[in-house]
Amino acid sequence: MRLLLSATFTIAITVSVLAQGGGRANQPPAATAGPAMTLTISGFADGSQIPVKFSQAAPGVAPGEGTSPAIAWANVPAGTQSLVLNMHDMDVVRNKTSDDQAHWVVWNIPPTATGLPEGVPKGLQLADGSYQISATGTMYRGPGAPANGPYHHYMFELYALDTKLDVKPTTDAFETRANVLKAMQGHILAKAVYGGLFRRPQ
Repeated sequence: MRLLLSATFTIAITVSVLAQGGGRANQPPAATAGPAMTLTISGFADGSQIPVKFSQAAPGVAPGEGTSPAIAWANVPAGTQSLVLNMHDMDVVRNKTSDDQAHWVVWNIPPTATGLPEGVPKGLQLADGSYQISATGTMYRGPGAPANGPYHHYMFELYALDTKLDVKPTTDAFETRANVLKAMQGHILAKAVYGGLFRRPQ
């Protein structure tokens, strides 16, 4: 008798839970994340050597300058209001601080953009309204690690933000970069990274 009552009670509880929507069959399917944002750079594979043509060692290039590579991205998340590109040399420490070399910071790139062309021209503000700066000035600064040392690691980081940044450029690229990175906090929707190695030819 006790066994029968126990079984009946268990069945009653199960039916009650299902009737109230507690069964798994009535739960909505779990939301699936969209495809990850991607970043690609023409001319070299991720993690490989950056061609000389994009460096300070290219023929005819002034010290601290260079020709920027063509950069493309995809799968920018919904709700993105602006994009930021940050290129830096992870092996250079500036003035004995934690700052590494600022090779290129481009911020307030329109969310509809799908990339940057090869050879972005000099100038503080680009045609699309975005701003650029580097340790050299308002331009791309190509890799320039010395030939008598190890390869340096250069990182290109793309950020999708849920806001447009209210950051005005200053004459100090490192200060400006710090202001951009600080303003990004709490607004990053996605990040994509692409890396390359470089040292000057012997």
